[in-house]
Amino acid sequence: MVSQHSPSASVRGVASGYQSSVEYNTGRMKGVYIPSSSPYDLSSSARSHTSSLVGDGGEPIESHPLIGGSMNSIDDKQIVDLPSKLLERNFAGTTHVPVYVMLPLGVINMKCELVDPDDLLKELRVLKSINIDGVVVDCWWGIVEAHSPQEYNWSGYKRLFQMVRELKLKLQVVMSFHECGGNVGDDVCIPLPHWVAEIGRSNPDIFFTDKEGRRNPECLSWGIDKERVLRGRTAIEVYFDYMRSFRVEFSEFFEDGIISIIEVGLGPCGELRYPSFPVKHGWRYPGIGEFQCYDRYLLRSLRRAAEARGHSLWARGPDNAGSYNSRPHETGFFCDGGDYDGYYGRFFLKWYSQVLVDHGDRVLHLAKLAFEGTCIAAKLPSIHWWYKTSSHAAELTAGFYNSCNRDGYAAIAAMLKKHGAALNFTFPLVQMLDRHEDLSEALADPEGLVWQVLNAAWDVCIPVASENALPCLDRVGYNKILDYGKPTNDLDGRHFLSFTYLRLSPPLMEQQNFVEFEGFVKRMHGRESVLVSTLVLD
Repeated sequence: MVSQHSPSASVRGVASGYQSSVEYNTGRMKGVYIPSSSPYDLSSSARSHTSSLVGDGGEPIESHPLIGGSMNSIDDKQIVDLPSKLLERNFAGTTHVPVYVMLPLGVINMKCELVDPDDLLKELRVLKSINIDGVVVDCWWGIVEAHSPQEYNWSGYKRLFQMVRELKLKLQVVMSFHECGGNVGDDVCIPLPHWVAEIGRSNPDIFFTDKEGRRNPECLSWGIDKERVLRGRTAIEVYFDYMRSFRVEFSEFFEDGIISIIEVGLGPCGELRYPSFPVKHGWRYPGIGEFQCYDRYLLRSLRRAAEARGHSLWARGPDNAGSYNSRPHETGFFCDGGDYDGYYGRFFLKWYSQVLVDHGDRVLHLAKLAFEGTCIAAKLPSIHWWYKTSSHAAELTAGFYNSCNRDGYAAIAAMLKKHGAALNFTFPLVQMLDRHEDLSEALADPEGLVWQVLNAAWDVCIPVASENALPCLDRVGYNKILDYGKPTNDLDGRHFLSFTYLRLSPPLMEQQNFVEFEGFVKRMHGRESVLVSTLVLD
């Protein structure tokens, strides 16, 4: 797991301000399982070790020492010819890991009607033909309870669920209490319910707020979890009423076992995190983001915590934490040796991260009551940029107190364990990230983060589900998912609870892409290994 971009650094990160990922993870996660790199990893870091050859026609060829094959460049594509004797890892007889496909965001429109049911049925039949286990769908709060409190319209979802049941597929359902639109991958706009927006116009403090006073209507502030500001109800009561209505409306699907998992939305994009890096407020990768604790309800909570600590002057957010697009070294709070690790900084970050844990605790407690007997899950993001710095600034602003001397995910895993909930972690595939982001510039370590979160979950024996963060259409990406989902030589036999492919789209249904996906499904199911012949890399 040595990153190709990790410079030499001491254990304390002197001068450089960060540690290498190997030193960092070895020091903090002693005795945990971290597998060796896959021999089929053809990421840019692996390709950097190839040597130059010349083909019969004089065209440049690269030999690949990890796999013993060769790589040609033809029409701006890289063709990797692999030895016919070389088999990919043999997955025959391994544990069956269910594979689900997430449906398009706009499969249900704002009138709660099923969009293009005939085309959807055709696509679902094709997916069924390769034995996927089921589909995932968002049940949007902004659609179902759009106009008046406790008036729910589930009509489009009823039709969709019946279609899925007739095809003998399973359902994973997301209780989506956030808005859709404005984030990466959003191609439709689904705001929060109209009646909530009306309340927000007169009381904008129901939304998360940054230090400049900008409100974020992606989701409700956790400061009103127990405040009766939503037409006489608290936010927690609103979420519970919605979940209970769903459970009653679709009781037959629960009883028949069609609904296998309920994922409970806990923040922006459905993830348990603060909306610390909103594109709509100008954030761009790899900015550190900003703390989101300036609505009056969270400020009141902070003031109480400071007074209880005996330091009333600490009832404020950091004044030297930069802005959305700052780098850690540019701020007095996040730089190496900065205020994040001082007395006030540790107090503030402990309070800020505890608010996140407490919110998840409250909502999942009620979800467990509403969906008794059904697996519930919570989603965590993969905030991998600035992971190699001492402060882990981007994680801190998002609510994960995961600086170099703390494990920011253990408390979350323990909370999930308390409620018997699964962890759904959005996996950053390095092969995909290489094409979209400069990982070295951001001192990122996607794989280091992945194994830290996986081990935090596995240490307390909670199941881990996953989905891909970016589109994945080739064997290289699928192999990496398999490395995570079924770790090599893991003595404990750990594996994913399920995997969700993000998402059903025209590119997935193209012939070559679909053939690769079918092979991936077979290996996740433990049905066979696949002979490697030729890989085409963009």
